[in-house]
Amino acid sequence: MAEISHAGTVQEAKSRIKEVTPQQAMTERDANTVFLDVREANEWNVARIPGAVFLPLGSVEAKVEETVPRDKKVVVYCRSGNRSAFAADTMRQLGYTDVASMSDGIQGWADAGGEIE
Repeated sequence: MAEISHAGTVQEAKSRIKEVTPQQAMTERDANTVFLDVREANEWNVARIPGAVFLPLGSVEAKVEETVPRDKKVVVYCRSGNRSAFAADTMRQLGYTDVASMSDGIQGWADAGGEIE
């Protein structure tokens, strides 16, 4: 298996991945799309996108393959779009081909009128 690189800045990670806006994520939401929340448990417990899968950033490398099918479209989100960029980059390195980080995170989703539970 390839070595996963966690080095670098958020900007470097974002240069290697696809980013979508909350508005784009809303229009792309369907049964084939997995919303992956990579925040911490205390954040998840406060608010989340309905139907999202919870996997904290620190667990993505070890557990994403058993949590998220490779044939699904994945939109990764966090609070503001930084942790999700690292998670999306890790998933890209693991061979996921249809993964995007949601810019502005769950805050941007809520500000754009997205449903929160």
